[in-house]
Amino acid sequence: MNQQIAIGVDLGGTLVRVGAFDTDGQLLFQNEAKIASIKPESGIRLIEQLIHETLASINLPSLLGIGIGSTGPVDPLRGTINNPYTLAGWNNVPIVERLNKAFDTPVRLENDADTVALGEYWQGAGRGSKRLYAVTVGTGVGTAFIVDGKIYRGLDGSHPEGGHQLIDPNGPECYCGHRGCWESLISGPAISSRARSAPNNDHLIDLALGDPSRIEARFVAEAARAGDATAVAIMQQAAHDFSFGIINVISFFVPDVLVLSGGVMKSADLFLPTLEETLKTPNPMVPFERVRILPAQLGYYAGLCGSAYTILSENL
Repeated sequence: MNQQIAIGVDLGGTLVRVGAFDTDGQLLFQNEAKIASIKPESGIRLIEQLIHETLASINLPSLLGIGIGSTGPVDPLRGTINNPYTLAGWNNVPIVERLNKAFDTPVRLENDADTVALGEYWQGAGRGSKRLYAVTVGTGVGTAFIVDGKIYRGLDGSHPEGGHQLIDPNGPECYCGHRGCWESLISGPAISSRARSAPNNDHLIDLALGDPSRIEARFVAEAARAGDATAVAIMQQAAHDFSFGIINVISFFVPDVLVLSGGVMKSADLFLPTLEETLKTPNPMVPFERVRILPAQLGYYAGLCGSAYTILSENL
């Protein structure tokens, strides 16, 4: 009998990855290609090519379906990507319809924050939990809530945006239209922007080879660990803002597990002490002390794994 597999597609603004997973969650084959600046028609053909190559690498698989996790906004109900922000020209692209016709198999589309969360729920840090909340802090702040293996959805299937909860009404403007939302305070670009405008940032400019515009959040973290006062202050403020957002998330959802991932969370050592101190405040209403806060385990493969799970969950 043919091996039963699902294809997971992780579509980002720079790369698209395709992987084949069996029903045990084992990654059987994976490949990728650059997709930045590629228009929708060529992009879909590229994804089809990667899927064909992946299927060809496995001996006569039985394809259960194709799951896609894409940088958003996406419309899971209509099966369309509408993301001109990080995928230039991808406006109302009917990717589900196209891949369904090309491979004659079920196709599911989800926001990439949701598929990362599903991957960690199924095979990663949240394995065995019932309620998992995922926070990814990188270029932006992505969030997702998984309950009993299902994605929590809002009105009309919309994706709740925990990254745009309001933390500081006097904070910096965000493209979402508000000031001081979580993403505008703790994302990589937010930390970099704060560092570029900070006084006494000579050491940070040196790390950026003399060009303030090239200061990155990782430079700020590096300088903070070395004791640079400006960098320490910037990271302490980011840690406080991060902690306020986490407190809100736990208060709203009370998950079993809260999973942290993303490039900025590679510097979690600079955030977690402040969060732990903040969580020590007694609260008779919410069991903060019982929520497990864990680093993501799957890293590079979380989105692929979760995308495949959107198909495999119906067959497990």
